[in-house]
This record gives sequence, C-alpha cells and structure tokens, in this order.
Amino acid sequence: MKKPLVGALLSVLFLGAGVAPAAASTATSPDTAEARAAAVTFAGTVALSNCSGSVVRAPSSQPGDPALVLSNGHCLETGFPDPGEVVLNKASTRSFTLLNAAGSGVGTLRASKIAYGTMTDTDVSLYQLTRTYAQIESSYGIKALELDAAHPVVGTAITVASGYWKRTYSCAVDGFAYRLKEGAWTWKDSLRYTSACQTIGGTSGSPVIDNATGKVVAVNNTGNEDGQQCTDNNPCEVDENGTVTVREGINYAQQTYGIVPCIGTGNQIDLNRSGCALPKP
Repeated sequence: MKKPLVGALLSVLFLGAGVAPAAASTATSPDTAEARAAAVTFAGTVALSNCSGSVVRAPSSQPGDPALVLSNGHCLETGFPDPGEVVLNKASTRSFTLLNAAGSGVGTLRASKIAYGTMTDTDVSLYQLTRTYAQIESSYGIKALELDAAHPVVGTAITVASGYWKRTYSCAVDGFAYRLKEGAWTWKDSLRYTSACQTIGGTSGSPVIDNATGKVVAVNNTGNEDGQQCTDNNPCEVDENGTVTVREGINYAQQTYGIVPCIGTGNQIDLNRSGCALPKP
C-alpha cells in the first residue's frame, strides 16, 4: 500500500510522507486524456489526514440517510487491519474536508462511526457521517457520487480523483488480477490501470470514476513501485493456476460493485443481505 501519507515513522514505506497537498491539477497521458476526463470533477471527493476519499451513495440510498465516505482499509485511523480482520460499526469522530468541483475545500464533514473496514479480499473503508445526503447538498450544493452496481469492463475510460492532492489521473481499465498479493494481504479481482495512471502517495482511497457515467467503479489502493515480487509496496498478480506476474510501475484499485448489495435500509451495512460477499468479522 504505497498510497497513504502517514508521517515520518512510515516515510520509508510511503511516497511523499509529510508533504503538503498541492494545488488542483491534472496528470494525464499525452493523447486525449484531458478530453476524456473533462466531465469528471472533484465535487463529492474528500481529503483525509493521510489519504483521499469520496462521499458515496448506493443506488437505493435515500436523501435522508446518513451519508457514507469511501476510502481504503489501510487509511483507517486505527491502523492497517490484520489479514482476516474486519472493523464493523466502530465509533469514530474522524473529519473530512469536502471539495467542490474546482477542488476547493468548502466544509468539514465528520464521522459518527467506521461502518466497515477491511484489508481482506478488498481494501476498503466506509465511514458513516453525522450528516445526511440532503443536509450536505443543502449546505454545499454537492451531491454524493453513486456506486456502480455493475462490474466494470476492460477498456473503460476512468479517472482517479484525489481529494488529498486535488489532482486527477486519467487512463483506462487494463484488466483484472484474479488475486493481487502484497505482503501479508491478498485481494480478489483487483482492477488494473493502464500505465497512464501514475498515482502517487496520498491518492489512496480516491474514487475511480467511469468517465461515461460518472459512477464510482473502484477505490484506488496500491501499485508496484520497484519491481519486487509480492512485497509491501510491490504487489504481484497471481492467476488461477498460481502463476505470478510482476508489473513494475503499474497501479491498481479495488472494485466497489460488491459493496452495493451490503448497503441496507438507512444506509446501514448489513453483511447478511442477499448478494453481499464482503468479509465478515
């Protein structure tokens, strides 16, 4: 997990630790990436103390539901969850800076709890906020990003929008890793970017947005920095036959369509709902 910024103690592990966020900018490939990303803005993204995130809703979420913030499991303020560990409904008062379309901070949102968090099978955290979607929209004119309920497809044009850096990265879905192994953790069906998305430290937890629909299809989480095999900050792909592939300089995200069936009435995480396959405690 090379994408959070967590201070000097872990600076040897993470890029850019302790560096202040930059002004809004766009990192694109030299072809038509700027045109492809034109419709994607920072509206609804958030900056955490060490990572990025976004205010998200399920297709069934209601305006009066408490809003959710999506980020990575490795961005939790409680530290990296151990393999097999699931954090569920744990009290939290973490704050998030909400951004508008231009990437300017417009207000502070606060969590009431960590609704869900894990680094097993996926690398995701969901915070429940003290405000509803309707309250956020009324105060700031910003709507939540919708989670796509469908599996993304190869070739889809995507944008990684980092609230921490106020920076976007545009590329396409290159494929999917049956298993992505990094140190002690293993993730399933990870989304692999084409090489244009050269995400950096602090982009962990950024929403990966389908340019055509504006929906969130994944959450940015890692990349192979040095060409090492299956070590921290150097994830490797493992196929169904156990064959290991290392792709130096390539970055990855965890798909989010599997979260949708786990969001029940009132935006509560219900791991027993039909179709929910997120790991249980």
